Amino acid sequence: MTSNRRTFAIISHPDAGKTTLTEKLLLQGGAIHQAGLVKARGAARRARSDWMKIEQQRGISVTSSVMTFEKEYDGETITFNLLDTPGHEDFSEDTYRTLTAVDSAIMVIDAAKGIEPQTRKLFEVCRLRSVPIITFVNKVDREGRDPFETMDEVADMLALDVSPQMWPIGMGGLFEGLLDFRTQEVARVEGGSNEYLGMRDPLDQAAISGNFEEEYQLAQAGYPEFDLEAYRNGDLTPVYFGSALKNLGVEELIDAIARIAPPPRPQPAGEEKIGPEHDEVSGFIFKVQANMDPNHRDRIAFMRQVSGTFKRGMKLTPSGLGKPIAVHSPILFFAQDREIADTAEPGDIIGIPNHGTLRVGDTLSEKNEIRFTGLPNFAPEILRRVQLKDPTKTKQLRKALDDLSEEGVIQVFYPEIGGSSIVGVVGQLQLDVLISRLGAEYKVDAALEASPFATARWLKGTDAALRDFEKFNQGNLARDRDGDLVFMAKSAWDVGYQEEKNPDLAFSATKER
Repeated sequence: MTSNRRTFAIISHPDAGKTTLTEKLLLQGGAIHQAGLVKARGAARRARSDWMKIEQQRGISVTSSVMTFEKEYDGETITFNLLDTPGHEDFSEDTYRTLTAVDSAIMVIDAAKGIEPQTRKLFEVCRLRSVPIITFVNKVDREGRDPFETMDEVADMLALDVSPQMWPIGMGGLFEGLLDFRTQEVARVEGGSNEYLGMRDPLDQAAISGNFEEEYQLAQAGYPEFDLEAYRNGDLTPVYFGSALKNLGVEELIDAIARIAPPPRPQPAGEEKIGPEHDEVSGFIFKVQANMDPNHRDRIAFMRQVSGTFKRGMKLTPSGLGKPIAVHSPILFFAQDREIADTAEPGDIIGIPNHGTLRVGDTLSEKNEIRFTGLPNFAPEILRRVQLKDPTKTKQLRKALDDLSEEGVIQVFYPEIGGSSIVGVVGQLQLDVLISRLGAEYKVDAALEASPFATARWLKGTDAALRDFEKFNQGNLARDRDGDLVFMAKSAWDVGYQEEKNPDLAFSATKER
């Protein structure tokens, strides 16, 4: 059965409240409420999505985590797979790949700030794959913009129909609660409590000040009614309001994911799409994470299951390897905590421990006849040379760079003629992560210095055309970790000039395995 899976991500600008909302969703999803206290199922079951050393130091998310939890809805147990994406403005390819593995997303917007650049960037990634989005306008208990202004901004900037499902009664100091349009009930913080404890009043019995009735009627009449098909096609976003900090609107949000978010969707595999009903087990690796447990220096490949019923011990063939591997210890995640998975269904994210045999972009399947597409590498926007402070650690540096490029933290290029290794990244933060992890996990002391190159392009063409190009451009050529030839360009003009001069070659800004 696949319809009880909901695999989704939360996207937002930094400081919009994503981490707080994640915690509250987890508490709602796996917790026992007693007199306003929350007891988790097991002492370690709390939101721990920010576990890497640099994340703890900076208080930001820089890698994507997976958290699986369950909740009863209308007599059915729904399994939620929440993929937490980095929210920092220098997000990496890891973020993009994580969004290829979800069926829907929650977009968190700060009520005072509206749509910020990072939100827009992540939204565009979702749009590329028509990922349906639920909007959550957070921090309505603080001073913020008029909710109509926020709604109109979402509609105009993102070219989406917006359909409010809740409405705040007042904002900031005048905030009284939230009206749920579906139930016509008002949720409010009462009795001086700093957190919503579950009190709801019917609208006609709620003591509401001001001209609220006129405002909420305008909100209902002025925007389109919710349309499930339009939402699932990525054309309409239902809008929820709330305060993650005070737990207001969170229950309605999780119910919305259960009710309207799509179950596992078909995934692109070249010209066809593979749906969950496909008879064989298949999936794709969208992330590799090394050293999740520093004591064991392990490597976990994250697989989004697309079809079939997986059973522990099954043999699957990775497309990059060509021969089957037995998956003996598949893992389900709760942030850093793990449980062995005996079975898994389409939509689930399972971790496969391995020693470098699985890489981002690999398809795993029983018959090795499927290739999932749409998980490319992107041309880096920042290139730096790596300088080793202790020359005796060359071997360790090479191993570290290969590991981290395999994870998607960086790309690594080895110049054809001498020179230090060059690392390429999409955002500046990835360089800080690189140096931090080189020291913490590999005991390699290294520094980064300017590179003469501005970007890179993968080269494709006939053997003769490539040989001719190599003859005159050796100083500008490198190999990536797969051994593929890469043109290292000093500028965008340089790329354009070489394209014009070499019409028989393709200079590609992306590379798909």
